[in-house]
Amino acid sequence: MASVVEDPMLSYRILDEESSSSLSSNPSDAVIFVGISLVLGIACRHLLRGTRVPYTVGLLVLGIALGSIEYGTHHRLGKIGDGIRIWANIDPELLLAVFLPALLFESAFSMEVHQIKRCIAQMIILAGPGVLISTFCLGIALKLTFPYDWSWKTSLLLGGLLSATDPVAVVALLKELGAGKKLSTIIEGESLMNDGTAIVVYQLFFQMVLGKSFNWEAIIEFLAKVSLGAVGIGLAFGIASVLWLGFIFNDTVIEISLTLAVSYIAYFTAQEGAEVSGVLTVMTLGMFFAAAARTAFKGDGQQSLHHFWEMVSYIANTLVFILSGVVIAEGVLLDDHVFRDGHSWLYLVLLYVYVQVSRAMVVIVLFPFLRYLGYGLEWKEAIILIWSGLRGAVALSLSLSVKARTREKKKTKSLRSSDTSPLLSRQTGTLFVFFTGGIVFLTLIVNGSTTQFILHLLNMDKLSAAKRRILDYTKNEMLNKALETFGDLGEDEELGPADWPTVKRYIASLNNIEGERVHPHDAHESDNKLDPMNLNDIRERFLNGVQAAYWGMLDEGRITQSTANILMQSVDEALDFVSSEPLCDWKGLKSQVNFPNYYRFLQRSICPQKLVTYFTVERLESACYICAAFLRAHRIGRQQLHDFIGESEVASTVINESEAEGEEARKFLEDVRVTFPQVLRVVKTRQVTYSVLNRLIDYVQNLEKVGLLEKKEMLHLHDDVQTDLKKLLRNPPLVKIPKMRDVISAHPFMGALPPSICKPLESSTKEMMKLRGVTLYREGSKPNGIWLVSNGVVKWTSKSLKNKHSIHPTFTHGSTLGLYEVLTGKSYICDIVADSVVLCFFVETDKILSVLRSDPSVEDFLWQESAIILVKLLVPQIFEKMAMQDLRALVAERSIMTIYIRGETIEIPHHSMGFLLEGFVKTQGTQELITSPAALLPSHVHQSFQNLDTTAIKGASFSHKASCYLVETRARVIIFDISAFGSESKLERRSSSFVPRSVDHHPHRPLGREHGGLMSWPEHFYKQKQHRDFEGIGQEANSLSARAMQISIYGSMVNIRKYFRSYPGISVAKPSHSISYPTIPSHQDRPLVSVRSEGTVRNNLEGRNLTGETTLAPPRISTAPKDSHAEDSSDESGAEDEFIVRIDSPSRLSFRQAS
Repeated sequence: MASVVEDPMLSYRILDEESSSSLSSNPSDAVIFVGISLVLGIACRHLLRGTRVPYTVGLLVLGIALGSIEYGTHHRLGKIGDGIRIWANIDPELLLAVFLPALLFESAFSMEVHQIKRCIAQMIILAGPGVLISTFCLGIALKLTFPYDWSWKTSLLLGGLLSATDPVAVVALLKELGAGKKLSTIIEGESLMNDGTAIVVYQLFFQMVLGKSFNWEAIIEFLAKVSLGAVGIGLAFGIASVLWLGFIFNDTVIEISLTLAVSYIAYFTAQEGAEVSGVLTVMTLGMFFAAAARTAFKGDGQQSLHHFWEMVSYIANTLVFILSGVVIAEGVLLDDHVFRDGHSWLYLVLLYVYVQVSRAMVVIVLFPFLRYLGYGLEWKEAIILIWSGLRGAVALSLSLSVKARTREKKKTKSLRSSDTSPLLSRQTGTLFVFFTGGIVFLTLIVNGSTTQFILHLLNMDKLSAAKRRILDYTKNEMLNKALETFGDLGEDEELGPADWPTVKRYIASLNNIEGERVHPHDAHESDNKLDPMNLNDIRERFLNGVQAAYWGMLDEGRITQSTANILMQSVDEALDFVSSEPLCDWKGLKSQVNFPNYYRFLQRSICPQKLVTYFTVERLESACYICAAFLRAHRIGRQQLHDFIGESEVASTVINESEAEGEEARKFLEDVRVTFPQVLRVVKTRQVTYSVLNRLIDYVQNLEKVGLLEKKEMLHLHDDVQTDLKKLLRNPPLVKIPKMRDVISAHPFMGALPPSICKPLESSTKEMMKLRGVTLYREGSKPNGIWLVSNGVVKWTSKSLKNKHSIHPTFTHGSTLGLYEVLTGKSYICDIVADSVVLCFFVETDKILSVLRSDPSVEDFLWQESAIILVKLLVPQIFEKMAMQDLRALVAERSIMTIYIRGETIEIPHHSMGFLLEGFVKTQGTQELITSPAALLPSHVHQSFQNLDTTAIKGASFSHKASCYLVETRARVIIFDISAFGSESKLERRSSSFVPRSVDHHPHRPLGREHGGLMSWPEHFYKQKQHRDFEGIGQEANSLSARAMQISIYGSMVNIRKYFRSYPGISVAKPSHSISYPTIPSHQDRPLVSVRSEGTVRNNLEGRNLTGETTLAPPRISTAPKDSHAEDSSDESGAEDEFIVRIDSPSRLSFRQAS
């Protein structure tokens, strides 16, 4: 093998030149090199634009040329040469520390997170096993075929050094060529990880070469520490910096400066402080920013960030590649050995072949894994992957580190005896720089310059037929826009007309489309089937439009940063499946809209209920943001697609897919609007506030642009609005949950009870927030209490109730569940499951029974309240569609409850329906024993039943029909007069005695549905002492059922004292009780107050006059002095003003102050 002998005279000449140069040069001369490099870079980029030669290749050639002039000729470059020598002698580690953090961060930050997730397995395989395979292949080849008598450790050191595919070179090349996203992500991500892995392998073998020994355990420990520690440090810096970004408000300079500073600090901390891989640290930091802070930069800030990092990347790439060329030239020209030994050039070419073969072996060996992981890999893409293994500044810097270490050893003469062998001699360091620089040059010149040709050869740079048709169609549209613009601007009063032929000559890009107008989706198939390529293309364009709409909503403040990240990710995931299934971006949002399982665990855990409620409301709020933004973005996307393409079968298919996707989101928002409308209200309030403030900012800035405001005035107003905007973002409006006492008092059951009973119950009531699907109680279980539904919807199912005619088996706001079972002691007769998020209250059985024992006067009210739920369960054909306030009005106005003893007969009027609440009765004639609960129907059906399905009613397992019923044991029966039901099962009632007639004078006022009035909750709750002002109303208002009806219809509590004087004609019915029980509370007069609901009940009115219809008992009319009536009811008397009264009920009823 050939040997290399150092020339002492040459070494003396080099050292002498270096020392003399260092004495004559000024450190400030280094600045001129930066300026010259940038000018050369600008010229190179300008001249090579439009050619197949990558920009980085031209920079490397220019660097070699500069180095050759400075080091290879007698014509020195003066001050420029001094600057070149200063940069050429830079410490290799300093070179990496100056350029790598910015370049690595920019590359990692610009990658799409979704692409990284899908390709991460392929990246790790190429950067892990791939680097090891390449290292050992090159090391074996170097050891066996090169004549330099290197040890295995030295050969593997150079092999690991050359295995680093440089991200700087690769990324610059891919940006120049515009490769596909999938392939670019794999190559770029692999180069980033590969670089970090190769540096770790290099450090390991470098320490071995220096004499340090490692066993397998130490090697594994070293690799784990260097790699995993780097990832941990990168995540730590990423989390800290993203949190800091959250406290920066509309200051683009600080935001961009933070990204630059944290990349350098993280690199230094990892490389110098923790002695782990700085490359992997910065790569992790950049990817974390891409994932977590993608939407932190909005509007102008995002554009500024993009331009800043593009500029940093351009400057760093220019300096790195020119400096690499200078270093290569210096390494070759200042070492006479390279010229005296011509075999080194041949071995350089051979090493280039080895590098390409090892790269091919890596891809071929790992191809089975690469093909089936992530997006997969086709053979064409594998060829590009092999050919794109460029080497660059990283490998060159590592070789310079080896050379620098050999200089230190020679100067200090501190080599141990084991190091006097040619393990790390100066010749070895020189050859490392020569071979590495040569490989960098050859890969950039050969591979970099021919990659675009290979892409063309493999037809990977051509547009698909669908994309070409889109381009042709767009050109036609551009021509139409040009003609339209010329028509608008072609002539004016001052200058006259313009010449269209001359204008057209300057838009040569549109000159070749005068032919027939094309459509992007004209069908060419004879079978008239949709072209899958066209369909996939339009789906992709539609989803890109949806994502652009999300960005717009983020800038407008319609969605938060976290919501935007979720929405963007759903679109990225849907883009992967455009070729295999219809639009599916909603699928990625379901998990964010629905409640996760751990929320149910929170309810079962020891977490405070207020905390559970807070998290639940926050989750609802986030889901509302997501659903509203999803629907809006899809609506914008459909409109844009229709405006761009027009009518076509492909566009109609995609639009129909979009509309179908939105159904579930609409249903969710509708459920929230019914159950928790205050959440939607807060979301909309926040959006409107943000939009208003942004409009004010634009208005002020526009005034300054047109000259109506001076700069100082504009800044003053702008700062004021910015302060308000900052306040909104820091302290946005929140969904406030009112105090439990206020919510309970708004429930008809609790609000109707006397204060002496209600207060003890309130103290023992448990507030609960139940998620959809959570069971409140099950059929057949022992009743342990009652459930008061404040917000939300629950669904009931029952095996014992054989009735199959229930279409909407739900209970909503104001329902009192389980009360019948508690009163009777029977098992629950149905399952109750939350059908939405439900805010409810639980009262234990013992508390209810203690109320009965302490105050028997409320017994009838409790039975009547239980009947409201029972009638919906037993006869859903009639009562299912009735709102809770309608049923309470029916109980208060048109019901009578009687207790019968054994031997008595019960007759049900033909216009009524009875319900057996407790006891046993028999049907007359058949002697069929009927147990409670049961529906008792009359034998002759009234004409108002003629449109009801009476056959279904009679066939129900709990419904019975007879002319009369015989009482077997003490029985409690409640009878409803339902003659007011018409053909559509609507309840008709007389005018309300409590509602001022002026309310009817506002027909334009929207009348909400059953839950519409909850929009006022929680802001409009009154204090309890203001609500409970029912004293003095009169004897008629003492009925607890009437009070519950009033609360259900009008809200928490309405002060109706003055209106009672104005409308004395209140209809009441005197109940007929069994004479066998003269002392029971039900013997007392039970007034039935006639009240018309302004909510759902009012919508059900048909305007029929009920005068003359049969009622349960003759009405008892209360009279009042005519003058008093006239005085209070007159709108013009001015004797008494009407005040606005806020109503916290589903009716949205309000009383206006008389003018």
